[in-house]
Amino acid sequence: MARVANSVAGLFARDIAVDLGTSTTVIYVRSAGVVLEEPSVAAVHESTGRLLAVGRSAKEMIGRTPMGIRAVRPLRGGTISDFSVCEKMLRYFIRKVHNSRPGKPRMVICAPSGITPVEQRAVQEVAEYAGARKPVFIIEEPLAAAIGAGIQIAEARGSMIVDIGGGTTEIAVISLGGIVVSRSFRLAGDDLDRSIKEFVDKEYALDVGEQTAEVIKAKYTSAWPLTEEMNCDILGRDRRSGLPKTVTISTKEFRGAIYGPIRDIASAIRSVLDESPPELVADVMESGIYLAGGGSLLLGMAEFLTSEVGIPFRRIKNPRYAVAIGSGLSLEEFSVLKSVLLPSSSE
Repeated sequence: MARVANSVAGLFARDIAVDLGTSTTVIYVRSAGVVLEEPSVAAVHESTGRLLAVGRSAKEMIGRTPMGIRAVRPLRGGTISDFSVCEKMLRYFIRKVHNSRPGKPRMVICAPSGITPVEQRAVQEVAEYAGARKPVFIIEEPLAAAIGAGIQIAEARGSMIVDIGGGTTEIAVISLGGIVVSRSFRLAGDDLDRSIKEFVDKEYALDVGEQTAEVIKAKYTSAWPLTEEMNCDILGRDRRSGLPKTVTISTKEFRGAIYGPIRDIASAIRSVLDESPPELVADVMESGIYLAGGGSLLLGMAEFLTSEVGIPFRRIKNPRYAVAIGSGLSLEEFSVLKSVLLPSSSE
């Protein structure tokens, strides 16, 4: 009876894949591709828990909300930190892409590599409460990114992918359709924002917000020396007087501000290579290391990592959407790729 009910529930529903990231949520709809990209932020009323805004509109509220309203990032370091808000946020996104169709969609949702059974169940429960059909399947992010990058993961050949997201950097060596060695490193794009914010505060006594730090990273920060360095004017609040102040900072200084975190990412990549079988490392040296995720878009990141690790890095096409596309392809070719999915722990 349960199987019949599930079949009826899914009759008109569209299968969806969700890259539920610390900074951004991307949704792929079967036969339609990527249809949604929104910040993983929700604004809620503190006393009632009522959802007031989600995504871009909620992100604009960060640092600007009045008393009684808070803008929440319900994921930290790739894991759910606020279950209730995460469920409401995901439900909103599902309704937005599902176009009021009857039935519950089958869902594949991404999770960091090495996810624990407790974390896996939390992700699946969030998806189920948000409106997904049981069972909810989970795919580990490095595998999804590799599939999205077009890597032939089933081959008896080693491939390495580094996915630099907002909350985690996923590093994995893949062969024969599975992860051989991996590490979910909780240092990524958000940490670069914090490093920039702390640098400006320490060196110039200037307080800037999260969103300003993110803009500085995107526009004025590079991981590798520029042909022509620039100076840029940064507006913030003087920490001493409390008044608005503009300071001029060079792109070279911002590069120095993020050097520590990106050096640590390079060190984590080397540690995964050290743990990998020699035959697979030889394959990786021949093909290079694939670079995915929004963090890979930082200017000069591939050049910096190539210099630090000693193996060429190649940024894949559409790095920001690789995980969502790979998850979506597991739906498009479900019978072929079902083996890479983790089924519901309740099944």
